[in-house]
Amino acid sequence: MRVYLPTTLDRLRPNADLALTHAHAVTAELRAALPGTDDEGLEYAAQSAAADDCLTLLATSRDAPRLRVVVAADVEAAAPVPGSPTVVVVRTPVSFDQVACVLVDEPEAARDVAAAAAGDPQGLERLEERDLLWYDVSEIGFIPGA
Repeated sequence: MRVYLPTTLDRLRPNADLALTHAHAVTAELRAALPGTDDEGLEYAAQSAAADDCLTLLATSRDAPRLRVVVAADVEAAAPVPGSPTVVVVRTPVSFDQVACVLVDEPEAARDVAAAAAGDPQGLERLEERDLLWYDVSEIGFIPGA
């Protein structure tokens, strides 16, 4: 199952297990909530939900670079959380062998990320217009701010 794990750049350490259990994924509940949406659209919805959760992490982390980070990984076991269309609980630590890619805001988004994390609706609206940049696992060291 492909899951999207919200995190921050300061928590992203190559070659170490990701101690993250809260994730987002395409679930039966999401498919029911978005009938007629293709797999790519459903994956984007799960990824976007994870990106939104990054704002909560950044609001409570003073030292993290102000960028949303989503780790896409393939895991064996994840349990859907009833009542939430995308939230799943990952039952085992995620190793970097399971990571498909890392999605990160471009550095120019930092101001909007900080504003959105502080509760500014205009900052959040501007973020919704931005796509996260795709990085291969081998490129983690080259992510600006990492």
